Amino acid sequence: MNSLRRVFLLFLLSSTAWAALPAPAAAEEPRPADGELLYNGIRLPREWPPRFTATSKADVRRPRPVPYLEHPPALIPIDVGRQLFVDDFLIKHTTFTRQFHYPERYAGNPVLKPETELELDHGAHSCATPFQDGVWFDPSDQLFKLWYHAGWFQGTALATSKDGLRWERPALDVVPGTNRVLPVSGHGARDGCAVWLDPTATDPEQRFKMFVYERPEEKFGGRVFVSPDGIHWSGGTRTPKVGDNTSIFYNPFRKKWVYSIRSHFWGRAREYREHDDLLAGAQWDKNRDVVHWAGADDLDLPDPRILALMPKPEVIEQEASRTGKKYADLVQETRFNYGDPPQLYNLDATPYESLMLGVFSILKGPHNDVCRKLKLPKITDLELAYSRDGFHWSRPDRTPFLGCTHKEGDWERAYLHSAASICCVVGDKLHFYYGGWPGESPKFKSDTYAGGSTGVAMLRRDGFASMDADANGGELTTALVTFSGKFPFVNLAASDGELRAEILDAEERVIPPFSVENSVRVKADSTRQRLTWSTAPDLSALAGKPVRFRFHLTSGQLYAFWVSAEPNGASHGYVAAGGPGLSGPIDK
Repeated sequence: MNSLRRVFLLFLLSSTAWAALPAPAAAEEPRPADGELLYNGIRLPREWPPRFTATSKADVRRPRPVPYLEHPPALIPIDVGRQLFVDDFLIKHTTFTRQFHYPERYAGNPVLKPETELELDHGAHSCATPFQDGVWFDPSDQLFKLWYHAGWFQGTALATSKDGLRWERPALDVVPGTNRVLPVSGHGARDGCAVWLDPTATDPEQRFKMFVYERPEEKFGGRVFVSPDGIHWSGGTRTPKVGDNTSIFYNPFRKKWVYSIRSHFWGRAREYREHDDLLAGAQWDKNRDVVHWAGADDLDLPDPRILALMPKPEVIEQEASRTGKKYADLVQETRFNYGDPPQLYNLDATPYESLMLGVFSILKGPHNDVCRKLKLPKITDLELAYSRDGFHWSRPDRTPFLGCTHKEGDWERAYLHSAASICCVVGDKLHFYYGGWPGESPKFKSDTYAGGSTGVAMLRRDGFASMDADANGGELTTALVTFSGKFPFVNLAASDGELRAEILDAEERVIPPFSVENSVRVKADSTRQRLTWSTAPDLSALAGKPVRFRFHLTSGQLYAFWVSAEPNGASHGYVAAGGPGLSGPIDK
């Protein structure tokens, strides 16, 4: 190969090649901000959801702005939920440093693996894993419930647990002798699925809701079912054409059901459809009701381990000569097939405390055809995102929250999937349930879609990010907030340090008697620690008034703060998929 060709190839293979594409400014169409006023002071545009205009790949892949972070409300009500420091929305200024945290994988993983005849799939593509599906704590019978993919494209099954760690497969009457919840008759080969426990349902027959994508699309496609018990399902309302990993979730802050629609927008991406009613919203006009929503962007970098699997330059050149394709085009096509740029494989979301918590499944590659050729599972890492308006996502940390191990033989070697419900609240911990794939088949030895199992990882409650201070100490002053409660609480890790607080007016003048001198020093590690002042019983005198909190911390980590109406610290925020001791979707 001549030297000029080599130089050109190196340019195309470089991670900066995509930046050479045209990059006109991309933006949502401007809308007057006189629409719905949210619980947290954010005012939506009059036309919602917003529409995104893009003309090129570079345009699409530019990180999207988050309007409420660029222009936060002048006053933020904090009556709903614990107030998390995952972004700067609540912060006016600080000397603390933000640290992101990652869960600890349970030593007993996988907690569910292919064992039954249904799950083993005759030894071909075995799996017993959430493929979104859902894991919920059902307060009606005090059980954790896991809906999962049982055997590749074979069906949806249900497992139950008293502690979220040890799972049983109940014998159900849907398909006698199995724990399957969708019968064979009248159903296609299931692909992606999402199950939602709906505590707001007025019809008890619709307490559970399911979206499932069934093949062949021409006969089945995307369908929505309802159930009183999560076992016996009825309906089957068809949606318009959608991608195979489409999902659903409920946004209780705005009382909207959302279809998270798999689409292709220069690679896998997401479209958005919202409606007050899931079933009525299952029909839509794509041009009128559906908008481009989210995708991977320039901050999502390709995985060099996957790019290393690419054919050598000489092989690409031979392919170009054989097929008559332009060499440069074939290089870019090959690089895309090996994960550059990454794509958004899935987007799940759930309400957690005062915001929507999202999981972005980032596909690092390879392309399906490459995986089948190499007999490797796809690499999808799970990253967290946060939204305070239910549409725009802040992704401040691009480190995988849960990443593939890449290790041959590991049950979570690759192809990680979040549960559609994302996490349960279990005491002072959050349990994140997810699926992983080793790509090992008893029948085929190795296969892209084989061996899927279920695992769980634990994180401190509210523990996504902390604002940290060292032994020299520091301070954090909040934005201007208002509340109706009277008992202030924090989630704090400061066993070797201490926290004190003061309350200020809009001009940052101390409001007596809530000074730092009167603040009772807190030296504790607690996810629910009350703050007090020596000469004031509570904050009732400040209810409804615009104030700022200023926290003084040494040698500690501050995760969240809130003002409760009750001395027990109930946040009245949302608790994702629930948990023991919680009677419903809200922390009371």
